[in-house]
Amino acid sequence: MTDATTPASWTRALRRQLDRLGVDSLALYSAAGLDPAWLDDPDARYPLPATARLWQLAVEASGDPAIGLRASRFVSPSHFHALGYGLVASDNLREVFERIERYHQVVGDALTPVLQREEERYAFRLLARDQATVIAAEAIDAFAAIYVRGCRNRLGRHYAPLAVSLTRPEPLDPSPWRRLFRAPITFGAAENRLEFALTDFESHLDDTTTLAPAPTETVLETTLGMQQPLTWERRVRNTIELSLPLGLPSAEDIAQLLNISLLSLQRQLANEGWRYDSLLDECRQNLALNYLRDPECSLTHIGKRLGFDDAGSFTRAFKRWTGLSPGQFRNGLCL
Repeated sequence: MTDATTPASWTRALRRQLDRLGVDSLALYSAAGLDPAWLDDPDARYPLPATARLWQLAVEASGDPAIGLRASRFVSPSHFHALGYGLVASDNLREVFERIERYHQVVGDALTPVLQREEERYAFRLLARDQATVIAAEAIDAFAAIYVRGCRNRLGRHYAPLAVSLTRPEPLDPSPWRRLFRAPITFGAAENRLEFALTDFESHLDDTTTLAPAPTETVLETTLGMQQPLTWERRVRNTIELSLPLGLPSAEDIAQLLNISLLSLQRQLANEGWRYDSLLDECRQNLALNYLRDPECSLTHIGKRLGFDDAGSFTRAFKRWTGLSPGQFRNGLCL
């Protein structure tokens, strides 16, 4: 039995497709043992077997074996959380897929993407993380379609990969797959794989957002770190994040909340290569980057949630972190 999970918010696209077809999506979630209330929680994760059951029920209820392809239309960069903004900020498609390869665990731990250069092409392989992990064919369809659609968003709507390989058996009507990918497709393949021309992957993308890459990378590294076993750095970080809306916490405050002495707190962090003041500063920076993605959240409100006395103090700190004002960063997300 696999313990792999997938973000609950990822299934939002499937729910939208089901609702569009007039299918009772809430009934399907219930039948699969999934709580639809989790869809709005960016940190909630569903167990992989239950989401595989949801895909199966969706195919049965809709009568559409290609529902994964169609659900991919409802996926946007925000579904990738911090990773999505890293993809938008990439300078070329090679960087896009390198980021997917490195940070895919941020949005799900069932798949292991592998990018390889093979002579004059790049192969992008979608591998299950282990033999016990069984991923619904419709989910693989959705991922492959999302990546190809992403390429079209950057290179033009007529773009097509060189080839597509899918492990799923050939469907009775393969035309939806052929229409979407516009490339030679092999069904019943040994692995799920997309192939792209080398020149397409190396070409500069003129539509790259002005979003600063360094802050984006910091968010991704931090989010990836959250998937790892709990450390003292993670415990302190969690406590800081919970305390910030109440005011700027001191090291003494955090030590008291963790029921340890200040000296012990400092020693535990030092053993992991951290100092409290630098960890506090990084927490505030990462939270600021996330809060700014919510257009309804004012700069004054963000500053208060991060323990700043006023919006001006927050703006000065943000410029120190990123070289941009909060407004410039937020505008960059919209380009």
